[in-house]
Amino acid sequence: MKYVLALDQGTTSSRAIVFDHAGRIKTIAQKEFRQIFPQPGWVEHDPNEIWSSQIGVAAEAITSAGLSGRDIVAIGITNQRETTVVWDRRTGQPIHNAIVWQDRRTAGLCDALRAAGHEELFQRKTGLVLDAYLAGTKLRWILDNVPDARRHAEAGELAFGTIDCWLLWKLSGGALHVTDATNASRTLLFDITQQAWDDELLAAMDVPRALLPEVRDSSGIYGDTDLLGGGRIPIAGVAGDQHAALLGQACTRPGMVKNTYGTGCFMLMNTGEMPIPSRNRLITTTAWRLAGRPRYALEGSIFIAGAVVQWLRDGLGIIRSAAEVETLAASVPDNGGVYLVPAFVGLGAPHWDPYARGAIHGLTRGATAGHLARAALESIAYQVTDLITAMQGDAGLTLSELRVDGGATANDTLMQFQANLLGVPVLRPRVTETTALGAAYLAGLAAGYWSGLDEIAAQWQVERVFEPAMGREQVDALRGNWARAVERSKGWAQAEADPA
Repeated sequence: MKYVLALDQGTTSSRAIVFDHAGRIKTIAQKEFRQIFPQPGWVEHDPNEIWSSQIGVAAEAITSAGLSGRDIVAIGITNQRETTVVWDRRTGQPIHNAIVWQDRRTAGLCDALRAAGHEELFQRKTGLVLDAYLAGTKLRWILDNVPDARRHAEAGELAFGTIDCWLLWKLSGGALHVTDATNASRTLLFDITQQAWDDELLAAMDVPRALLPEVRDSSGIYGDTDLLGGGRIPIAGVAGDQHAALLGQACTRPGMVKNTYGTGCFMLMNTGEMPIPSRNRLITTTAWRLAGRPRYALEGSIFIAGAVVQWLRDGLGIIRSAAEVETLAASVPDNGGVYLVPAFVGLGAPHWDPYARGAIHGLTRGATAGHLARAALESIAYQVTDLITAMQGDAGLTLSELRVDGGATANDTLMQFQANLLGVPVLRPRVTETTALGAAYLAGLAAGYWSGLDEIAAQWQVERVFEPAMGREQVDALRGNWARAVERSKGWAQAEADPA
């Protein structure tokens, strides 16, 4: 039997998963890596540590399954999006740490671009909101702040890429400076209608074209690697993590929606062959591109989801492991009037406030660690519900179900509360590793391992359905309190910097 290997390079860990033809997991290997916080609001990774962890787990996944490279028909890559690397083409060494999608250092640059009248240009061509989490502003910061970076970039001596591009370069020994259409669409430099880098966008961002990678379909033979033993293995599929998850959830028809509960939360709705401009401050993005034909999606991005549970563990120390949060939250019957807004790095869609900061509202002497744990979990579901409301307004569609994936979906308390707020069933699939599965599907399609999207859609199976079990009057009251808490958290860092 042959298999497909998916490399799932995430925000806090690198993973590798071997899938069989039925889309079932044979083995998983995972390794966490350092999170670097040079200043408040700044988040960085070491690109070489990302690479070493990713190639390490790839080898581990293959060998722990009792396989060799000869048993792998193709490799698919999926990655944390927007995280930005710039490296020297001659040495292959990064010139700065990777600037992570969560990083807020370029909020001021976004303000300046808006003040210069560029906001409409970026939104019209890229489908994106001008925000610090996107890759283009991070690239501009590196060019402006690393000594001699701009001079070397203009001379064609440097390469820019998101994490997929960095892994492709390393896997191919420097032969490939390539990305796919989904990752390119997260840079603020790529026209999603024309499916090409855009000179007007590059000029507005002041980025030299010489830095940019070639953009290819999400499924296709990119090249190969000989770093995993057993000869050369084709690298045949690439997509940003949320786009891969949309395919892994078999959301192949317009109107289908998935939400991934990871470090952040990312919701995508397949909108088909035409991009739908958002009136509710969502993102219009390339869902994937197959055989030169793009498919589009509406997306809402939440910056802090599972990361709020990490904060309870690492920042406050009220739990020892992430899994303990459900037990602690279940120790109280409700949130006791406590609302936690996890705007640790600002607020994403539909608010887009880089100056919002985390806050806890409604504390009394009766509040306990259980109430705080429950408020943390509920904050994830509230944010997702806000996205659904905005997305339904943009698409003119009413949600009939929500397909969910990601680590936090193992938390039944969270999933039930999510169904209660939405008023529609929440469907958890048998295979919740849908990000990696989507990357495997893209690679397997290019290698002829799977015949097409219909075969992929037929493999999707539900593990559990969470039905709504809360009255709408109670839901409306809870959401009203949540909305008040969010409003009180907005603009905090800006007010702090300018108290007047």
